[in-house]
Amino acid sequence: QVQLVESGGGSVQAGGSLRLSCAASGRFFSIYAVGWFCQAPGKEREFVAAINSGSNTYYTDSVKGRFTISRDNAKKTVYLQMNSLKPEDTAVYYCAARPTGQVVTSGRLWDYWGQGTQVTVSS
Repeated sequence: QVQLVESGGGSVQAGGSLRLSCAASGRFFSIYAVGWFCQAPGKEREFVAAINSGSNTYYTDSVKGRFTISRDNAKKTVYLQMNSLKPEDTAVYYCAARPTGQVVTSGRLWDYWGQGTQVTVSS
């Protein structure tokens, strides 16, 4: 079992930055893949970025070059550095984990979820 707690959301102006954190509890965190998803009002949950157990990273096209995902296994924490934020990035951001270590973009295939943190970007 893994429990995930997100933090770091907030309100920023377009062009600003935020760093989201996903703190995990439980054993064997280092073998888990961890991903970030977002859900805007009235929209489906979407894949944003993920990092596997080997620290390989994956991004959806709209955030490439702006967002960076990283992990600190000693702290059992995954970070999402969000730069050059745009109003269309506004959403609730969730972190998720799956124990296989592989990254998949379908949220249905992730086993554990945090409660979410709100990111609001104003123009």
